[in-house]
Amino acid sequence: MSSAPTEPDSAPEAPGDRPPKRVAMLAAIAVTVVLLDLVTKIVMVSWLADGERVPLIGDLVSFTLIRNPGAAFSFATGMTWVLTLVALAVVIGIARFARRLRSRGWALALGLVLGGALGNLVDRFFRGPGPLQGHVVDFVSVGWFPVFNVADSAITVGGVLLVLLALLGRDLDGTRTGSTDEDADA
Repeated sequence: MSSAPTEPDSAPEAPGDRPPKRVAMLAAIAVTVVLLDLVTKIVMVSWLADGERVPLIGDLVSFTLIRNPGAAFSFATGMTWVLTLVALAVVIGIARFARRLRSRGWALALGLVLGGALGNLVDRFFRGPGPLQGHVVDFVSVGWFPVFNVADSAITVGGVLLVLLALLGRDLDGTRTGSTDEDADA
């Protein structure tokens, strides 16, 4: 008595069944953030003197040029080289995750974080006082909030999106945690 062969429960998916990889999207977002960050910093450094403040909306929003030796919001000002190594680790980590990336949401979030980390790394490597110790150029001042830049904004928005995606159960591959349905638009 012979039985007909059956497909295993974990049959591999056909390549057309899965959403496309989103590495190009992640890279495009990261490059855009780096370019915007670099251009805005060049403009601000050429336009403002260190510490100079230009009000935009009364005392609420202004451009204020500072050179930040620390992390976001001027934390860890004596640890510039450590912050550089942490940023490098973030970049390497995102590059490793990128191979599995099929979700638009994750590509957007990771692209923002990657672009922001690279934008600030450019300052750490190429601005004074020297390589791995360069001060990050910050120039946007909003109310009582610490002065920040485009890269900091991208990291913050990307981080919030990452938390939101995790809370919603979205995975890097475009699926939902605990669900059998694929959601390629996540």
